[in-house]
Amino acid sequence: MSLPPAAVSRAVAIRLFAIILLLVAVVPAAIYEFRKPAPELLVTSNSLELPADGESSAHLTLRASDGQRLDQSQVTVLSPDDQKKFRAELAQAGRELQFRVIAGVQPGSAPVQIVARNLRGVALTVTLTPSNSDRFGDGTPDFLRLNAPSDRDAFRRWFTLLADYESLAPPERVNPEINDCAALIRFAYRGALHAHDAAWMSESKLDSLPSVPSVQKYEYPFTPLDAAFLRVKPGPFTADDLRNGAFAQFADAKSLKELNSHFISRDVRQGRPGDLLFYRQLEQNEPYHSMIFIGRSQFEEDPAELVVYHTGPDQKSRGEIRRVRLSDLMRHPSPRWRPVPANGNFLGVYRWNILREAD
Repeated sequence: MSLPPAAVSRAVAIRLFAIILLLVAVVPAAIYEFRKPAPELLVTSNSLELPADGESSAHLTLRASDGQRLDQSQVTVLSPDDQKKFRAELAQAGRELQFRVIAGVQPGSAPVQIVARNLRGVALTVTLTPSNSDRFGDGTPDFLRLNAPSDRDAFRRWFTLLADYESLAPPERVNPEINDCAALIRFAYRGALHAHDAAWMSESKLDSLPSVPSVQKYEYPFTPLDAAFLRVKPGPFTADDLRNGAFAQFADAKSLKELNSHFISRDVRQGRPGDLLFYRQLEQNEPYHSMIFIGRSQFEEDPAELVVYHTGPDQKSRGEIRRVRLSDLMRHPSPRWRPVPANGNFLGVYRWNILREAD
């Protein structure tokens, strides 16, 4: 039985009214949901200022604006920091993250973008101010000193590893810049402070090296001194030394001894891997001579302590790298090369200034 037209009209009107009521209730809520801001990352500060000393740090807290739990796996720190001005670490702290910024040694500013899945990111700026102290007054700026035990160990291992590697290489594969005792030391010193990534390995033409951590405080040549990392003029460090020629890429054995390292002992037993042995042989054209105390080799199981050095050129040849046991050097046929206190030509054991520790 069909309904009369009036009843149909009332039913349609009721349905339309119900639909309108539903739309009135739902559409504003939908519009609000569409237009409301997406949750975002919040940080306790949008700017940081630290001294460029390679050690100072600051802690910031990251949280989500909607209270959701942040997880380290969903957060990424981005920065076009090709000068290595800082290092960043994230650590879980309940529903939040602790963001630690560790100063590098290069003054300047670096923009930072912190992004997270399903959250709007946040931007901040890290500014590093110059730090030119020299607490030992030995001419080496504190920003170069490796204060962390892990960094000192990494430097020693890389320095001795690179010198030992060259001593084991066939003569035709020895790096061509190594032409005397000081050149071997400069080569290993610079290489020990590099970042030891695949690009460096390829550029250095090195292979089959043990896995050793790199120094973390900075990496060569990203310091205020750039590639001029060896002191060649006497005096304590000042800001003027960054531009007055006090540092250079080249330093001879005498400069390495007097301006870049410090005396430890004339007892070779006080030496540690990576220390230097210096001699002064007045009858030679180049009286200062240097050797590297390797300690135990990282390539062999031999427990003997080793010394590596370059003989330097003479009228007959370009010289060569030699690798000898310390016990054999102590009994060298020529007494003037024995590293013993009774030998007046032996100046003693010296340690790099960047490894210097407070007494």
